[in-house]
Amino acid sequence: MRILIVEDEPTLGRQLKSTLEQNGYAVDLSTDGEDGHFMGSTEEYDAVILDLGLPEIDGLTVLGMWRKEGRKFPVLVLTARDSWSDKVAGLDAGADDYLAKPFQTEELIARLRALIRRASGNSSSELIAGDVRLDTRSGRVTLNGEPVKLTAQEYKLLSYLLHHKGKVVSRTELIEHIYDQDFDRDSNTIEVFVTRIRKKLGPDVITTIRGLGYSLDDPAQPGRG
Repeated sequence: MRILIVEDEPTLGRQLKSTLEQNGYAVDLSTDGEDGHFMGSTEEYDAVILDLGLPEIDGLTVLGMWRKEGRKFPVLVLTARDSWSDKVAGLDAGADDYLAKPFQTEELIARLRALIRRASGNSSSELIAGDVRLDTRSGRVTLNGEPVKLTAQEYKLLSYLLHHKGKVVSRTELIEHIYDQDFDRDSNTIEVFVTRIRKKLGPDVITTIRGLGYSLDDPAQPGRG
């Protein structure tokens, strides 16, 4: 899952970026509204953490611009303002959730997980496909109840496919969502990660759709071939 943080407080921005990366997210950080708007308009994100009190362009304006442009990623608004009118303004502008400063990092991560689950149509924190289970709270992956150790990139790829179970996901989409902006992206590494996941979880866990990408289906559903 790839996250954009738009936060002008340098220390808080770096702390959030580091914490989210430790929790398995690919993270880009912007420190003002103009740059944040550009990144959100030109890059693909699974969710955005947006501060309202930004220089250049304020957060509410940035959010409104994204929604007018048709950007549908879930947005978690951060602000030092805690009045009901500010919350209403943020939600009316298109925010999906609201968190007032100061906040506990654990709560922010929990809210972020929930936003991403809801955006992809998943109501549970545990993602399941046959005998494979991924707990988004703990980052634990199991096969037939037994823990399976994945690398950070393998986990990100599996998590993204599980969040979009039953859909065909292209290599380009996977690259855009499991790597941050500064990562040296190579589409060939996707096939390497898929091969490693198949070795650990079974050869049929991920289906290659020739010319289109990859699909992860529940075995109870009809296969794609």
